[in-house]
Amino acid sequence: MNHAPLTVIEVPELFYRVDPIHLMNMIADMLGRLIAHNDQIPLTPSNLTRFHSRAPPTISIADYLRRIIRYTSVERVCLLIILIYIDRVCERHRTFTISSLTVHRFIIAAVTVSSKALCDSYCTNSHYARVGGISTQELNTLELEFLSLIDWHLICPEETMQSYYVNLVKQHPNYRRVISSDSDQYDSTSPTLGISQPDVHMQENT
Repeated sequence: MNHAPLTVIEVPELFYRVDPIHLMNMIADMLGRLIAHNDQIPLTPSNLTRFHSRAPPTISIADYLRRIIRYTSVERVCLLIILIYIDRVCERHRTFTISSLTVHRFIIAAVTVSSKALCDSYCTNSHYARVGGISTQELNTLELEFLSLIDWHLICPEETMQSYYVNLVKQHPNYRRVISSDSDQYDSTSPTLGISQPDVHMQENT
């Protein structure tokens, strides 16, 4: 049986130059693999958080991120830092997991807080909530819970962002970075990585 050759897409060496859609594809792939692992972990009452849904939302991670990009003009840094926030939260709270029940609410909360912390302009919570498929009241609650989980540690050095980007590209078979021969590199140590406006609705959390 013949297989079509793997199409490899070249992306810039620096994270702030990458096409947001390519960045979104790589992040969605990474989160998908993380969720496939974490969904095997039994859910217990002690593991339940405000980020849990009763059932996985029907919208895929890729489509959810694509929707956020389309309707909020989210900056690249706010997409990439989702992965850093996951590591920070999971390091502080060992029982917290990114699963199919938590990932969507985590993403919209992360985009909301990172946009406020890192960007000169950002949307209102009511807009983020509408894009994310939840109520403004719920997003307000998730935002406060998120800030508590991460201990308000929202800023990240550019070098760390670049290291996450380097590792993200390395782990996706369809992408590779184009390296300039005369450029400085950040990838000395890449970390291990532990979505007219239609409506989208997620089930209420327990």
